[in-house]
Amino acid sequence: MLWVKAFHIVFVASWFAGLFYLPRIFVNLAMVAPESSAERDRLLLMAAKLLRFTTILMIPAVALGLWLWWGYGIGQGAGWMHVKLAVVLLVLIYHHQCARQLRSLREGTSQHGHVWYRWFNELPVVMLVVTVVLVVVKPF
Repeated sequence: MLWVKAFHIVFVASWFAGLFYLPRIFVNLAMVAPESSAERDRLLLMAAKLLRFTTILMIPAVALGLWLWWGYGIGQGAGWMHVKLAVVLLVLIYHHQCARQLRSLREGTSQHGHVWYRWFNELPVVMLVVTVVLVVVKPF
């Protein structure tokens, strides 16, 4: 079980690293001057590769978390686990929203500026802090 926990933590940390950096690329994309197509193309390529890699990291993070929950019964029936699972669902929605934002930036249909993306960039930090507090402190 300790191996499963260890790899779950590694994949979650790696997944969140991508979720921390990807919206930062969106901030830079929103600030690119319209005549700077080379910079825009480079940032779009970086974002696409990071999204792909982050998605690959998400799969074992979620699978190992489910293994811990179902296979070992960790947190089953505990209030903190229900809230944690809700936060995990929000992280999955956020991940999907990152893919949608990248698509709209690629197509040139994004309605958001760099300030909006800066705020969007803060959401995974909040979700990670809430998750860690729930898992470590188990407040209820």
